[in-house]
Amino acid sequence: MPDFRVLYNRERKWMFYLLSIYVLGWGFTSFQTVFLGLILGTCFGFLNLWLLVRKTEKFDKLVSQGKKVTSLGSLSRMATAGIAAVIALRYPEYFDMIGLVIGLMTSYIVIMIDYFYHVVHVQK
Repeated sequence: MPDFRVLYNRERKWMFYLLSIYVLGWGFTSFQTVFLGLILGTCFGFLNLWLLVRKTEKFDKLVSQGKKVTSLGSLSRMATAGIAAVIALRYPEYFDMIGLVIGLMTSYIVIMIDYFYHVVHVQK
């Protein structure tokens, strides 16, 4: 099984690159609410990625010890997405809801792109 910290560190790097692009978009374009929604969603998506890696490492450890595992923390990740949605709904003049949803999905998109990149380019 791959080392989840190696994958997480690689995906974290790409998330920071995307966040820097979003900050530049917020600073230099007139679409400030869209980019603030992307920034907020990506930050909460980044938190969800960290929670997923932490729970997956715990899952891997417990399975290798032969113990029973209850959950991978889907409820906590949904709760953080709910908190982000409440913030965007509370301040619609600052945050765009569509940008928030795209930002929340950014971590999963980065995971898929990273997987396909390493399957095609690295594992030849």
